[in-house]
Amino acid sequence: MRSHLVTGAGSGIGAVVARTLLDRGDDVVLVARSEERADELRASYDGAAVLVADLAWPESVESLALPSALDSVVHAAGTVELGGVAELTVDDWATQLRVNLVAPAALTRVALPALRAARGTVVFVNSGAGLTAHPGWSAYAASKHGLRALADSLRGEEPDVRVSTVYPGRTATPMQEKVHAQEGKEYDAAAWIRPETVADAIVRLIDLPRDATVPDLTVRPAG
Repeated sequence: MRSHLVTGAGSGIGAVVARTLLDRGDDVVLVARSEERADELRASYDGAAVLVADLAWPESVESLALPSALDSVVHAAGTVELGGVAELTVDDWATQLRVNLVAPAALTRVALPALRAARGTVVFVNSGAGLTAHPGWSAYAASKHGLRALADSLRGEEPDVRVSTVYPGRTATPMQEKVHAQEGKEYDAAAWIRPETVADAIVRLIDLPRDATVPDLTVRPAG
């Protein structure tokens, strides 16, 4: 039986990935930011193991007791706060960097022994903002550009671990709804990629035969 660690399973892409892996009979370990949230995830994902670590404080991942072997780690958790450089506070910058970049780095380090044991796959769910930074997106894009650098370095350092970065375009998730609100735009989920589509791509990366790897994958809305 295969084993996976998924962050961001509370909603959006991470939720679909976790559900897909669990429903097909794999072992799934989820990360919750609090005991209260952990109870909610246990109720939603019967059979999943739920560990508590607040990714806004990456130090909290140090004490996680992970399985001895992991076939994949999927970093799907993230946070966004838009604003111009003249407007964003130090906390806006720090929170996005901690959750979107430092926490994935710290969690990957903790999981590396288990990943090496299984010759597993790390999937970083990035963003189009990890390739191009637009006005108002500086802090978020900086965190995602950093996530790309983390993936590239890890790929060279760990030859027995596959590392893939997925760059979804705008996807119909609660985060996207928040982005639209911050942009002052009307939100229409039907206009954007379904989270199931991105999750399907992630699961395919996890299941890819060992004779191949996909370092970078961009998923864009059609039309």
